[in-house]
Amino acid sequence: MNEVRIDKWMWATRIFKTRTIALEACKKNRVVVNGVDVKPSRMVKVGDIIQVRKPPVTYSFKVLDLTVNRVGAKLVPNYLENMTPPEQYEILELQKINGFIDRAHGTGRPTKKERRDLDNFSEPTFVDDSFDFEFDF
Repeated sequence: MNEVRIDKWMWATRIFKTRTIALEACKKNRVVVNGVDVKPSRMVKVGDIIQVRKPPVTYSFKVLDLTVNRVGAKLVPNYLENMTPPEQYEILELQKINGFIDRAHGTGRPTKKERRDLDNFSEPTFVDDSFDFEFDF
């Protein structure tokens, strides 16, 4: 086996959960092999560099071995080398941190924590009633 379809290989090495999702990513030009956008039927060889855009991150992989059968998670490092730069993972972390701020309008009800934060923000704070003020007029 010298070559394998890109969509099958990405599914087999667990880059995508299903082969259909891998196929759609190729059709949307989110998969690049050696600097060229590819179709799902593109054949990959050992040594190819694959870039996969899963917004907001672009992952990079080097093909070490070929397979058409889905492999276990522990065996994935035998088939690909992760070459994703650390800056891409920083973007992913920032996206997780900014989840509350970037919440789109109409995406559902606020979570319990978000509701408490909103209540604390919108409720007025009162002065402590323990002080006795006497006014002499």
